[in-house]
Amino acid sequence: MRRFDMDWLRVLVFGLLILYHVGMFFVPWGWHIKNNEISLDLQWPMLFVNQWRLPILFVISGMGTYYAFGKRSAGQFAKERLIRLFIPLAVGMFLIVPPQVYIERIATGQFSGGYFDFWPAHAFSGGTYPDGNLTWHHLWFLPYLLIFSLVLIPVFSYLRKNPQARFLKWTAGMYSNPWKIFLLIIPLYLAEAFLEPFFPVTHALVGDWFALAFFLVLFFYGFLLIASGGRFWEFVARYRRIYLMCGIVGFTALIGIILLYPDSTWRHFTEAGIKVFNIWSWILAIFGYGSAYLNKPSRALAYANQAVYPFYILHQTITLVVAYYLMDLNWSVTTKFVILTVVTFGGSWLIYEFLIRRWKWIRPLFGLKVRRLNVDAYNNRNKELIQDIQLSKAKQ
Repeated sequence: MRRFDMDWLRVLVFGLLILYHVGMFFVPWGWHIKNNEISLDLQWPMLFVNQWRLPILFVISGMGTYYAFGKRSAGQFAKERLIRLFIPLAVGMFLIVPPQVYIERIATGQFSGGYFDFWPAHAFSGGTYPDGNLTWHHLWFLPYLLIFSLVLIPVFSYLRKNPQARFLKWTAGMYSNPWKIFLLIIPLYLAEAFLEPFFPVTHALVGDWFALAFFLVLFFYGFLLIASGGRFWEFVARYRRIYLMCGIVGFTALIGIILLYPDSTWRHFTEAGIKVFNIWSWILAIFGYGSAYLNKPSRALAYANQAVYPFYILHQTITLVVAYYLMDLNWSVTTKFVILTVVTFGGSWLIYEFLIRRWKWIRPLFGLKVRRLNVDAYNNRNKELIQDIQLSKAKQ
């Protein structure tokens, strides 16, 4: 049974990711190129989003894995993951990402000449980025997701075949009150407290131990929360206001400790606890409000749900190319932000609609099935589920 709220959240969070990458052009944090005017105010909303945007994507991916596993054997699942993740990654690294490296190299004076002087002769030379030019840049999410999916196949197979497993019963027991589910932040805290100081996030896969551990746990949690029974969605919808208040308190405390206390051992361990509490609270709140208001089909969702993967692959290249031509102009940050946002979304849509979506031999290169989704079939799918949800709410 399809959860339309999961589809909506996936679309909305990936859309937010595009806005986040546009914002990276303007804030003081390290990125590929920078605007000639830096906005200090923009970093605060970006810090808020940065806390939960990637964690919730891994949780959603884990939830989707549960549903995907139900229709396939372990071998079929592994094959499907390789097709849906490795092929777009390879295509992205060969065609989509090199323009980003080229823009960075010419902006910093490390290369001169036209793009086809750079690609393919220099696009993959010198080793891996940042010293060399071979990189997956923003597509790092795909190899991490692929590795997690393959490594956890034995665990997922066991849990799918043993729905009465003691561990699943223990997890289901957390739905008895709104606070037990916070026990799940313990592994996240251990990673944040004891791995993050020694293994800063690089997205390079090799040696990226904190990110691997942290995101692997979140990916597994996504699978676990669904595998432990169908009560999860009702549970988070019921307590969504509590989790929203926890998120507000958590983020406020996080900002407070960052601004008021200097770096120290005490601050590190305290901040780690506040950080994972904040992340988990917002994830639960977002799922709760999604379950309450977004579990409904629509033609817009059917279209966007297909478009989101190609948009993710394409967007940062468009952003960087346009940003290069804007970076030295004496225009306001607001004007440049709007232009970058409109052109990034508009350019991604044009390429998706008129090149990727309509050509069956291009679709698999961007993670889509060969056949185009029948929108009406998507909208009609699981109508009984939606009616049951509405009937249940009416009875309540």
